[in-house]
Amino acid sequence: MPCVLLGIDIGTSACKVAAFDLDGEVLAASEEEYPTFYPAPGHVEQDPGLWLEAVYKAIRTVMSSGHIDPALIAGIGVDGQSWSCIPVDAEGDVLANTPIWLDHRGEDICRRLSERVDEAEILALSGNPLKPSYTTPKILWFKENMPEVYRRTRYFLQSNSFVVHALTGVYSQDVCQSYGLHVVDIATGQYDAAMCERLGIDQEKLPDIVPCDEVVGHVSRTAADLTGLRAGTPVVAGGLDAACGALGAGVYRAGQTQEQGGQAGGMSIVVDRPVVDERLILSRHVVPDRWLLQGGTVGGGSSLKWIVEQIGLAEEVAAQAAGSTTFAKVSELAASVGAGSDGLIFLPYLAGERSPIWDPHAQGVFFGLSFEKTRGHLYRSVMEGVAFSLLHNIRTAAQAGVAVDEMFSIGGATNSAVWTQIKADVTGKTIHAASADSATTLGAAILAGVGVGAYADFDEAVRKTTRLRRTHHPESKNHVRYQASFDLYAELYEQLKETMAKASVVSASIWRRGEMEGRR
Repeated sequence: MPCVLLGIDIGTSACKVAAFDLDGEVLAASEEEYPTFYPAPGHVEQDPGLWLEAVYKAIRTVMSSGHIDPALIAGIGVDGQSWSCIPVDAEGDVLANTPIWLDHRGEDICRRLSERVDEAEILALSGNPLKPSYTTPKILWFKENMPEVYRRTRYFLQSNSFVVHALTGVYSQDVCQSYGLHVVDIATGQYDAAMCERLGIDQEKLPDIVPCDEVVGHVSRTAADLTGLRAGTPVVAGGLDAACGALGAGVYRAGQTQEQGGQAGGMSIVVDRPVVDERLILSRHVVPDRWLLQGGTVGGGSSLKWIVEQIGLAEEVAAQAAGSTTFAKVSELAASVGAGSDGLIFLPYLAGERSPIWDPHAQGVFFGLSFEKTRGHLYRSVMEGVAFSLLHNIRTAAQAGVAVDEMFSIGGATNSAVWTQIKADVTGKTIHAASADSATTLGAAILAGVGVGAYADFDEAVRKTTRLRRTHHPESKNHVRYQASFDLYAELYEQLKETMAKASVVSASIWRRGEMEGRR
């Protein structure tokens, strides 16, 4: 009897659901968007209830469009965006919107925590720096600013564990996503009760930690009615989207590297032991006994999406006339401009920046604008700026003793051969393009397949399901040219970071003044 695996991905801008056969072929797929809210400076939220509406709708679409018999689905895996903080009560009802990974409202909390708890101790235990993007300060923000929500919270969930609970009624915390909690020992994957107490987090509000491929529950009758799934279908714990994307690209052995071309950018290097560097991010892989040393930038595909939304009407019209896509037309314009964008540099810090600079006040910058610059220059400089942020993290990893050889690229940006070549030229690394749009959901599905025994192990799963589409080798002439551009990119931030911090204070003051005037 044919076997189907379902992968669910809770991304930053949309959820994706895909059904796969055991050879990794997509049988049907669907995508549903949801909004992001910016209620105050530094606050970036989403409504988990809207996630569920999108997930249920996408599952129904996949089931109907693929003519998939629910009885053939052997297992379901769920992955999701990192560092969520979803407060749910004893009945599983959401008590407040979740701050997402772009949110840095906990900056002051991190500062005060570091005054009473040695940051070096936190880093040594958790493998990660105490920064506002993570889940830890968000939990404490609820405790300080919404005490009634904190009191009523039964559990704080991650994006994937929230969806897993909605499908099964079971609460869980997968070991991969636990890297957002500085009370988890990165080496053992277990909670540290002493650190919970020192940081002021009630451990009973954190679900038990489980392996990513463990079957934690089964689709409930209620969820079956909402989705068209069969009640009793096994659901595994799942994990981080970047980690599932790495697995879906075949990146699971020590020394392999995934390049992330989604809404966020960055890279994930597989290591066989915890490698701690305060400038980078360390999580467990969804594969047992592996870790991911990560570099994550806020401005990946979202940077290009933003600029296209502002100035890309002509490309949208041209794409419609040619039966093409706006993204393809934008890539064509970018290709018409030479490497280095004739001196135009873009800093992709559109919502602060994560690794390696960890600056919530960092701001986006175009440097080198002049009358002769075109939309093509703007598009290409954005692509190059994202590539520079990737190189920044690769160089930081090398300083930490972990070198990158070649990379396996996933995410929507990988659909642009132009952008992928830019990344190869900037970094000087060979890049293999995996299945860009399905790698992450495939990784989630692989977890389900391993968890229910459809595959003997991860080796068999990867061998049967993963494929490469094309390979990009760096062009030496462009690589040399980009070194000077990168040096300028790095220098610009160093010269502007104090001004950025001042501007952030001014912006927050203007917002508060407007709020006060609006209440009068």
